[in-house]
Amino acid sequence: MRSLPLVTRFVVTLAASLVLGAASPAMREIDVTHSTATFSVQHIWVENVTGSVPILQGSVTLPNGALIPQSAGAVLDAARIETGEPDRDRSLVSADFFDTGKFPHWTFASTKILAKGATAFEMEGNLTMHGQTQPETFDVTISGTPQHPHYHAVGHIERHAFGMTRTRLDPTIGSTVTVTLDVVLE
Repeated sequence: MRSLPLVTRFVVTLAASLVLGAASPAMREIDVTHSTATFSVQHIWVENVTGSVPILQGSVTLPNGALIPQSAGAVLDAARIETGEPDRDRSLVSADFFDTGKFPHWTFASTKILAKGATAFEMEGNLTMHGQTQPETFDVTISGTPQHPHYHAVGHIERHAFGMTRTRLDPTIGSTVTVTLDVVLE
């Protein structure tokens, strides 16, 4: 670049930095006010028990102008699990199930994201719940725009894989829990 005039070198350098800066990924925070995490599990006395777990925080690393992220992670507040039945909620946060006195948060961190077209991807990652970390996979569909993407993720989790003790109620509860996240970004 020595042979180029000073103004030309400045313009080339500025253009290169703008192009490289535009291509670099940006970390975007999850809008926890407008995002939800819900679950459903089969129960012998009712068809399915459904509930929600508040998302405390999370982020998505998203290349500029893209819908499919490079990585994603979130923290959920297990101590505030809610099924609409106070007695069941107390039981779920107790030592019989999630033991949220010892393990108040669930965390997820992606390890691999594989595009399944322009508006879908499979996300593998590590879910930590009840002090145990297990690999989990979520199928994710996307709507919205790159500026305002909406992610709908569904995973199926084997609840016994997380080291929870078996209780007298265990035979009445399904072993696979369907987890659904609907996430928008700030």
